Amino acid sequence: MKHFLQSNRLYLRKLVAGDAEELFAYRSDPEVSCYQGWAPASESDALRFIEEQSSIEPDVAGQWFQLAICLRSDDRLVGDLGLHFPEDDEQQAEFGVSLSPLHQGQGYAGETLRTAMSYLFEKLGKHRVYCSVDPRNSASVAMACRLGMRKEAHFVKSLWFKGEWVDDVVFGLLKSEWRAQRKD
Repeated sequence: MKHFLQSNRLYLRKLVAGDAEELFAYRSDPEVSCYQGWAPASESDALRFIEEQSSIEPDVAGQWFQLAICLRSDDRLVGDLGLHFPEDDEQQAEFGVSLSPLHQGQGYAGETLRTAMSYLFEKLGKHRVYCSVDPRNSASVAMACRLGMRKEAHFVKSLWFKGEWVDDVVFGLLKSEWRAQRKD
């Protein structure tokens, strides 16, 4: 299977049909799905999602491109990374990451995101990357800060999500800031 991106402990590749069971297991877990816009209702729902993703290529404007996050040591799926390229601004990219609860707290999200940022800034030449986070998701807020991202906005009760109005915090990082961090 072709690896899309690779880091020390992980590789990222397209999701495949064999990922459906594990994708369903962690994406439907309430610990994971509480802050996610999509949670599969069944394993077949996860399989449909994977099939839809199979025709999407990276850097397609207006679409989310989902990648499997796998351990290099044993090829196990530990999560997924979503990349979104806004239709109206080709110089920016949004990202989101989901990890299985069994694999959280081991630095995999940070390793994945540093790898993705390097790809977005250095390979694709993006000017800015950003993520949108529910401020109650303290792990994601902390991750954005560890990555050197800046809190750009806090929108109060601006998003109707899962039956309630919730806050939305946007973190961003410029290519110039990314490069300055890497020199340190």
